[in-house]
Amino acid sequence: MPAMQDYQEKGDCAGYLQESAGRSKTQAETGLRGVVMARILGVEIPNEKKVKVGLTYIYGIGKGCAERIIKATGVDAEKRIKELNEEELGRIAAFVQQNFKIEGDLRREIGANIARLIEINSYRGSRHRRSLPVRGQRTRTNARTRKGPRKTVGVIRDKTTRKALKQKDENPE
Repeated sequence: MPAMQDYQEKGDCAGYLQESAGRSKTQAETGLRGVVMARILGVEIPNEKKVKVGLTYIYGIGKGCAERIIKATGVDAEKRIKELNEEELGRIAAFVQQNFKIEGDLRREIGANIARLIEINSYRGSRHRRSLPVRGQRTRTNARTRKGPRKTVGVIRDKTTRKALKQKDENPE
Protein backbone atom coordinates (compact mmCIF):
# COMPACT_ATOMS: atom_id res chain seq x y z
CA MET A 1 0.00 0.00 0.00
CA PRO A 2 1.41 3.43 -0.90
CA ALA A 3 2.38 5.71 1.95
CA MET A 4 0.36 8.80 2.94
CA GLN A 5 3.13 11.07 1.62
CA ASP A 6 2.60 9.74 -1.95
CA TYR A 7 -1.03 10.79 -1.82
CA GLN A 8 -0.24 14.15 -0.21
CA GLU A 9 2.13 14.97 -3.08
CA LYS A 10 -0.71 14.28 -5.51
CA GLY A 11 -3.20 16.11 -3.28
CA ASP A 12 -5.46 13.06 -3.02
CA CYS A 13 -6.02 12.21 0.66
CA ALA A 14 -9.38 10.62 -0.14
CA GLY A 15 -7.64 7.89 -2.17
CA TYR A 16 -5.48 7.00 0.82
CA LEU A 17 -8.48 6.86 3.10
CA GLN A 18 -10.41 4.63 0.70
CA GLU A 19 -7.55 2.16 0.40
CA SER A 20 -6.88 2.02 4.13
CA ALA A 21 -10.54 1.82 5.18
CA GLY A 22 -10.86 -1.81 4.20
CA ARG A 23 -8.30 -3.11 6.69
CA SER A 24 -7.49 -2.53 10.33
CA LYS A 25 -4.03 -1.42 11.38
CA THR A 26 -1.79 -3.89 13.14
CA GLN A 27 0.20 -3.03 16.24
CA ALA A 28 3.35 -2.52 14.19
CA GLU A 29 1.61 -0.01 11.88
CA THR A 30 0.08 2.02 14.69
CA GLY A 31 3.33 2.05 16.65
CA LEU A 32 1.42 1.36 19.86
CA ARG A 33 1.88 -1.70 22.02
CA GLY A 34 -1.22 -3.51 23.18
CA VAL A 35 -3.72 -1.36 21.30
CA VAL A 36 -5.41 -4.26 19.53
CA MET A 37 -7.00 -6.37 22.28
CA ALA A 38 -8.96 -9.58 22.10
CA ARG A 39 -12.70 -9.12 22.51
CA ILE A 40 -14.67 -11.87 24.19
CA LEU A 41 -18.40 -11.19 24.37
CA GLY A 42 -17.93 -7.42 24.07
CA VAL A 43 -15.20 -7.13 26.72
CA GLU A 44 -11.68 -6.12 25.70
CA ILE A 45 -9.03 -8.23 27.40
CA PRO A 46 -5.37 -7.08 27.55
CA ASN A 47 -3.09 -9.11 25.29
CA GLU A 48 -0.28 -9.62 27.78
CA LYS A 49 -2.44 -11.39 30.39
CA LYS A 50 -2.61 -15.16 30.72
CA VAL A 51 -5.96 -16.68 29.76
CA LYS A 52 -6.90 -17.52 33.36
CA VAL A 53 -6.39 -13.91 34.48
CA GLY A 54 -7.76 -12.35 31.30
CA LEU A 55 -11.11 -14.07 31.66
CA THR A 56 -11.61 -12.42 35.06
CA TYR A 57 -11.89 -9.06 33.24
CA ILE A 58 -15.40 -10.18 32.27
CA TYR A 59 -17.97 -9.11 34.92
CA GLY A 60 -19.36 -12.25 36.51
CA ILE A 61 -16.31 -14.47 35.96
CA GLY A 62 -13.85 -14.93 38.80
CA LYS A 63 -10.82 -17.15 39.23
CA GLY A 64 -12.83 -20.33 39.88
CA CYS A 65 -15.12 -19.83 36.88
CA ALA A 66 -12.10 -19.01 34.70
CA GLU A 67 -10.48 -22.31 35.67
CA ARG A 68 -13.70 -24.20 34.86
CA ILE A 69 -13.95 -22.48 31.47
CA ILE A 70 -10.33 -23.33 30.61
CA LYS A 71 -10.78 -26.97 31.64
CA ALA A 72 -14.05 -27.36 29.70
CA THR A 73 -12.78 -25.70 26.49
CA GLY A 74 -9.37 -27.40 26.52
CA VAL A 75 -7.40 -24.15 26.18
CA ASP A 76 -3.90 -24.04 27.67
CA ALA A 77 -4.06 -21.93 30.84
CA GLU A 78 -0.46 -20.76 30.46
CA LYS A 79 -1.07 -19.18 27.04
CA ARG A 80 -1.28 -15.40 26.76
CA ILE A 81 -4.41 -13.83 25.27
CA LYS A 82 -2.49 -12.68 22.19
CA GLU A 83 -1.43 -16.30 21.51
CA LEU A 84 -5.02 -17.56 21.25
CA ASN A 85 -6.33 -18.24 17.76
CA GLU A 86 -9.86 -17.41 16.56
CA GLU A 87 -11.07 -20.99 17.08
CA GLU A 88 -10.02 -20.99 20.76
CA LEU A 89 -11.57 -17.57 21.35
CA GLY A 90 -14.78 -18.84 19.74
CA ARG A 91 -14.85 -21.94 21.96
CA ILE A 92 -14.39 -19.80 25.08
CA ALA A 93 -17.09 -17.32 24.01
CA ALA A 94 -19.57 -20.09 23.16
CA PHE A 95 -19.00 -21.91 26.48
CA VAL A 96 -19.36 -18.70 28.51
CA GLN A 97 -22.51 -17.69 26.67
CA GLN A 98 -24.16 -21.08 27.24
CA ASN A 99 -23.19 -21.58 30.89
CA PHE A 100 -22.85 -18.18 32.58
CA LYS A 101 -24.84 -15.02 33.05
CA ILE A 102 -22.36 -12.17 32.54
CA GLU A 103 -22.03 -8.39 32.07
CA GLY A 104 -25.34 -6.57 31.43
CA ASP A 105 -27.63 -9.54 32.07
CA LEU A 106 -26.00 -10.20 35.44
CA ARG A 107 -26.09 -6.53 36.44
CA ARG A 108 -29.79 -6.34 35.49
CA GLU A 109 -30.61 -9.45 37.53
CA ILE A 110 -28.78 -8.13 40.60
CA GLY A 111 -30.53 -4.76 40.26
CA ALA A 112 -33.92 -6.47 39.94
CA ASN A 113 -33.22 -8.59 43.04
CA ILE A 114 -32.36 -5.49 45.09
CA ALA A 115 -35.46 -3.66 43.77
CA ARG A 116 -37.61 -6.66 44.79
CA LEU A 117 -36.15 -6.66 48.32
CA ILE A 118 -36.89 -2.93 48.64
CA GLU A 119 -40.42 -3.36 47.27
CA ILE A 120 -41.42 -6.14 49.68
CA ASN A 121 -40.05 -4.09 52.59
CA SER A 122 -37.72 -6.79 53.84
CA TYR A 123 -35.03 -5.93 56.37
CA ARG A 124 -32.35 -6.28 53.69
CA GLY A 125 -34.37 -4.04 51.38
CA SER A 126 -34.66 -1.34 54.04
CA ARG A 127 -30.88 -1.46 54.56
CA HIS A 128 -30.37 -1.01 50.81
CA ARG A 129 -32.84 1.88 50.77
CA ARG A 130 -30.98 3.70 53.57
CA SER A 131 -27.54 2.92 52.08
CA LEU A 132 -26.42 1.03 55.17
CA PRO A 133 -24.54 -2.29 55.39
CA VAL A 134 -26.86 -5.16 54.50
CA ARG A 135 -25.11 -8.21 55.95
CA GLY A 136 -25.05 -7.46 59.67
CA GLN A 137 -21.88 -5.40 59.93
CA ARG A 138 -21.57 -2.86 62.71
CA THR A 139 -22.39 0.78 62.00
CA ARG A 140 -21.48 2.54 65.23
CA THR A 141 -17.95 2.74 63.87
CA ASN A 142 -16.77 1.96 60.34
CA ALA A 143 -19.26 1.42 57.48
CA ARG A 144 -17.87 4.57 55.86
CA THR A 145 -18.12 3.11 52.36
CA ARG A 146 -21.90 2.85 52.60
CA LYS A 147 -22.57 5.83 54.88
CA GLY A 148 -20.24 8.30 53.16
CA PRO A 149 -18.04 10.90 54.83
CA ARG A 150 -18.65 11.76 58.47
CA LYS A 151 -21.08 14.52 59.35
CA THR A 152 -19.50 16.03 62.42
CA VAL A 153 -21.91 17.15 65.13
CA GLY A 154 -20.10 19.36 67.57
CA VAL A 155 -20.60 21.84 70.39
CA ILE A 156 -19.69 25.52 69.99
CA ARG A 157 -18.06 26.54 73.26
CA ASP A 158 -17.67 30.27 72.59
CA LYS A 159 -20.88 32.04 73.80
CA THR A 160 -20.68 34.97 71.37
CA THR A 161 -20.31 32.72 68.33
CA ARG A 162 -23.17 30.53 69.55
CA LYS A 163 -25.48 33.56 69.96
CA ALA A 164 -24.57 34.83 66.49
CA LEU A 165 -25.40 31.44 64.93
CA LYS A 166 -28.65 31.21 66.89
CA GLN A 167 -29.74 34.66 65.70
CA LYS A 168 -28.79 33.78 62.14
CA ASP A 169 -31.01 30.65 62.32
CA GLU A 170 -33.95 32.62 63.75
CA ASN A 171 -33.69 35.54 61.28
CA PRO A 172 -32.59 34.19 57.90
CA GLU A 173 -32.45 37.54 56.03
